[in-house]
Amino acid sequence: MGAGPAGIYTADTLLKADRPVEVDVFERLPAPFGLVRYGVAPDHPRIKQVVHALHRVLDQPGVRLFGNTRYGIDVTLADLREHYDAVVVATGCERDRDLDIPGIDLPGSHGAASFVSWYDGHPDVPRSWPLDAERVAVIGAGNVALDVARVLAKHVDDMMATEIPDNVGQVLARNRATDVHVFARRGIAQARFTPLELRELDHVPGLEIVVDPADVELDEASVAAVRSNKQTQMVVRTLQGWALRDRRDRPRRLHLHFFHRPVAVLGSDRVTGVRFERTELDGTGGVRGTGLFTEHPVEALYRAVGYTGSHLEGLPFDHDGGVLVHDAGRVLGLDGSLMSGVYAVGWIKRGPVGLIGHTKGCALETVGSLLADVDGLVAAPRRDPAAIEELLEVRGVDYTTWDGWLRLDKHERQVGEERGRDRMKVVPREEMVAISRAG
Repeated sequence: MGAGPAGIYTADTLLKADRPVEVDVFERLPAPFGLVRYGVAPDHPRIKQVVHALHRVLDQPGVRLFGNTRYGIDVTLADLREHYDAVVVATGCERDRDLDIPGIDLPGSHGAASFVSWYDGHPDVPRSWPLDAERVAVIGAGNVALDVARVLAKHVDDMMATEIPDNVGQVLARNRATDVHVFARRGIAQARFTPLELRELDHVPGLEIVVDPADVELDEASVAAVRSNKQTQMVVRTLQGWALRDRRDRPRRLHLHFFHRPVAVLGSDRVTGVRFERTELDGTGGVRGTGLFTEHPVEALYRAVGYTGSHLEGLPFDHDGGVLVHDAGRVLGLDGSLMSGVYAVGWIKRGPVGLIGHTKGCALETVGSLLADVDGLVAAPRRDPAAIEELLEVRGVDYTTWDGWLRLDKHERQVGEERGRDRMKVVPREEMVAISRAG
């Protein structure tokens, strides 16, 4: 269940095993590739190149794709257990993690995941977005926070060569943001930016990067972190360099703040600012509050403090961790009992950590557990490959297939070529389904 990187890498690992296997991949969206299609910023085509490897997996004999098929509505866990010897859950973490501070629900306060889904053309989010704020706060110290900040700070002309849909380009053309502020609770050595993602900010036309020299000091634990990790060293050097260089006069500014813990969102009927407590390093790599508070006036706020998974019908769910409970990929009940034949992989298994490439190792572990169990699994009573198709057709599910994706892919590329781009995404779900099922 899930045609993102985790689900596809799992299918690939199973196909490479020394056993005969057939894999059906179910996906709630009409198109495959999950996070790569709907979670990677459109101005990062280098990262999107992983689609080519994922495409090769789904194009193999022995794999079928059932898109536009919703778990818990179109198919249930009982349905899957009736038709398959084993079920692997790869539904990911698609929701924003909460930030529990006063005022966080005011108009003008947004989750980063929702904004990312909007600018990536997700079919299930609104077609428009309020971009009327000149001063914007982004809470978070990871790559998603940088993606959100960069898209907000860019001029629309610098986005139009990407695969952003027309509705996104039209809204970005009205974006009023001139100052985007990214706030991190800890210091520069604890930031979770990757070096390449961070350095890309300095190549955005018309954008100045602002870092307060007071924020780039290191304690002994931070120095040790820099010495022990090459990526941390590059991030720290980049930020220190920006803090020390002369300010350039540019029309838009991206401010990177550290040692700022948000305590309240200000405003009565919409966001007007954020109150922060200044933090300081505690000598162990963590921070503690100083009791000093500041307020930053902003008209919009985005929280990029992490993702969480969603509860799935019939499966035990750890609401605190936002994941399925498991042992090496084997799904467990909340009492620790084994759910035989049910497995988890990807972010729904381990939480929203690691880059796309890390999913391969996760899939290898889960498939290893499945193969170790296979001789003891109960065979599905309806193993005929045609049976699941018959079930979906009886239920009136307009499911999409791999051939359907190839038609949609061809259509998007053709429209993109007409406009001088690699691709123009189709956004409405019904249009995606119609194109996919037109053959």
